[in-house]
Amino acid sequence: MKEKISGAEALMRALRQEGVKTIFGYPGGAIMPVYDSLYTYTRGENKWFDHILVRHEQAATHAAEGYARVSGDVGVAIVTSGPGATNTLTGVADAMMDSTPMVVIAGQVSIAALGTDAFQEVDLVGVAQPISKWSYQIRRPEDVAWAVSRAFFIARSGRPGPVVLDFPKNAQVHTCEWNPVKVSNVRSYQPYPKLDDISVRTAAELINKAKKPLALVGQGVELGNAQQELVEFLEKADIPAGRTLLGMSALPTDHPLDVGMLGMHGNYAPNIKTQECDVLIAIGMRFSDRVTGLPSTYAKQAKIIQLDIDPAEIDKNIKTDVAVVADCKESLPAITALLEKADHREWRASFKSLHDQELQVVIEPAIHPKEGPLLMGEVTNAVAEAVHGDAVLVNDVGLNQMFSSRYFKYNHKRSIVTSGGLGTMGFGLPAAIGASFGTNRTICLFTGDGGFQMSIQELGTIMEQNAPVKMILLNNSYLGNVRQWQDLYYEHRHSYTDMLNPDYAHIAKGYGIPYDVVVDRRDLQSKVEKMLSTDGPYILECAVRKEENVLPMTIPGRSVDEMSLVLDI
Repeated sequence: MKEKISGAEALMRALRQEGVKTIFGYPGGAIMPVYDSLYTYTRGENKWFDHILVRHEQAATHAAEGYARVSGDVGVAIVTSGPGATNTLTGVADAMMDSTPMVVIAGQVSIAALGTDAFQEVDLVGVAQPISKWSYQIRRPEDVAWAVSRAFFIARSGRPGPVVLDFPKNAQVHTCEWNPVKVSNVRSYQPYPKLDDISVRTAAELINKAKKPLALVGQGVELGNAQQELVEFLEKADIPAGRTLLGMSALPTDHPLDVGMLGMHGNYAPNIKTQECDVLIAIGMRFSDRVTGLPSTYAKQAKIIQLDIDPAEIDKNIKTDVAVVADCKESLPAITALLEKADHREWRASFKSLHDQELQVVIEPAIHPKEGPLLMGEVTNAVAEAVHGDAVLVNDVGLNQMFSSRYFKYNHKRSIVTSGGLGTMGFGLPAAIGASFGTNRTICLFTGDGGFQMSIQELGTIMEQNAPVKMILLNNSYLGNVRQWQDLYYEHRHSYTDMLNPDYAHIAKGYGIPYDVVVDRRDLQSKVEKMLSTDGPYILECAVRKEENVLPMTIPGRSVDEMSLVLDI
């Protein structure tokens, strides 16, 4: 007779079978049997998992996201039912928008109590279904092994994303025979579309004929681990490449073919040149509205080639001439093999005058100001120079996100963790915690005072774990990004965007975290070096200019070539 175990024990074994090592979670009544089983697996000779106790369930999902983004593994969060489960939904939606592999396991009331409005009952499968790759309720202990294996297969395969498992209490405590299951396919689900040779040849022919090609590099390159394949493709065809926010580390910052960041607050040259190129190659990016500006005017002069693993992205926002639907790790080398060695030096050189304009008008004043208060760009630049492009950038949402993403340096893959599609304030701090468990590299968190206070309770997690997160708090006492838009569109009526902040020195002291503050730029470099040389966590508060604007900017509703280097506000 086979061994009989509880459903909770089956979950532990199933997670172990999937190679899970780190779990982010928060216990509660409906998930208590799982936590009781977890006790054995986190202590003594039987230790298998590291469980990180967060201080809020939403933070568990963001931490799982940060872990997944830097490690390439599936992030795991375990929470209880009711509010515990609903608190994870923002993280689930964030992971869905940004294609982050994550499995959320939530407790649920027993099957017999479903539909009775029992204490902490909520239809998690129903509410999670539209914002996840798959949501499922495990109603019997016999189904645990299959459900967990299927969840991980769906989360990590193809275009990654979040999966939600609802785990009623009866299925946790009842017993079953342990039968390991390995799911390697799901009927009607084709995570890796078959590469079409005709599309590959057509794309290669267009690229070979191009006089002014431009590549747009997205996170799909990172998700497909195709960084080297990208470099070989770009170098053979001699194609300048812009990077999306989530694709910033898919190509090293110092690569000669890199022309900067795309999008509303990206670099001037790649945005302007989008409207001049004759062939536009989108690689693992989804033509977000933040990248395209006004879709009806976007790159109308160009033949558009889109490489994407998800057929749903083809023609969704921008009409393509050639679609190569496959994993870019497969499609890029297939196209590269058919390319002729090209030389587009004159086309590439045409980017320089635009870059020089931005350098003079925007970049140099942002990173090397001669007077006045500290600026976000110069703080980012100081940290970036000190870590030599080897650290991981994690940021929150708002001005801190745009400045730090623009001015950080990326020498390695999987070096940026940011909330792109959903733009979740409060993401940064817990995501940085998760990232610190997913890699041994230095984690630099840039956050504003608004986003920091949305998840400030996670300093308790940092304190307990001694998580080595270097927190750079860009404090302007404003919800800065909203304030910039209020200046643009609402006649400087700052309706509830100025903030009264706490004394962060006292808060850091309460959590036992080393702290310092920079007010004078003459102290910036030395205090950054002190932060980086201190073991464990550190908070470096930077008193930055109150009403600083992030530039350049493409005003919503305008074409990308109408990007402004200055704003009259």
